[in-house]
Amino acid sequence: LVPIFLLLRAAHDKLPRRRQSQLHFSAFFINDILPLRMGEIGRGYIVSVWMSREFVSMIPSMALERLFEGVWLAIGIGFTAIFVPLPRDLDRAADIFGLIVLALVGFVLFITLRKRRIDPSGGAARPFRAKLPRRLRSLLRRLGDGFRSIGLSRNFYLAFFASLFFFVLQAFSFWFLTMAYGFHFSFWVGAAILFIVIFGTALPNVPANIGTYQFFCVVGLTLFGVGKTAAVGFSIAAFTLLTVPPLAIGFFALARSGMTLASIKEKIRHTPAI
Repeated sequence: LVPIFLLLRAAHDKLPRRRQSQLHFSAFFINDILPLRMGEIGRGYIVSVWMSREFVSMIPSMALERLFEGVWLAIGIGFTAIFVPLPRDLDRAADIFGLIVLALVGFVLFITLRKRRIDPSGGAARPFRAKLPRRLRSLLRRLGDGFRSIGLSRNFYLAFFASLFFFVLQAFSFWFLTMAYGFHFSFWVGAAILFIVIFGTALPNVPANIGTYQFFCVVGLTLFGVGKTAAVGFSIAAFTLLTVPPLAIGFFALARSGMTLASIKEKIRHTPAI
């Protein structure tokens, strides 16, 4: 919760903490109920209604939150590979993922630290953007302003390191669960299995990642010598213990937000194009 709280405070300092909590868990619930991670769009829509702002102004804080997670995931995989030999395919996928994250970090830093140049006529000098469609130029300008407003604030750096803390907690929770189930793995093996699950469920897919989560959890466990039957049992237990409680909280958070799934879907469908 803390990273997105800090990013939202940097961009929208009038949003109360209670509203931010409802926002986070409501998005989690929508992500698990609807396919294709619609909770991300739902979260942006909910806060845009609460703040009386355009949906596009919500994108920078949401994008930075995911980018922070990607950065720490790439670093975590690198450290894990030092202590645990990873399968060749996973190692290759991790290298590709790291390059993508590095490119995205460079893009965000460029937008955040780049100063807008003003031409003599009073407009921003954009020789490259001048060749783009007007609507796309407007979108890039608003996104750039949003990234700069967050990136130049103290909360940007606080959110970055806070996301590391919660990422480590996630790894420890998964490792403790393997220990409780009777798998005597080291922390790094538990982290490697978690990384496989995160990789496998990163792309938008079925609601709540049902089936996908279990599949990649079994794949990760079998790579480290666990029998398929035991791996399937653990995947079901892990999914239940790590997913159901936040899902229940999200249900009540959405109910208290004054909105429903039907109303959010309807509003998103009739939202004007950017």
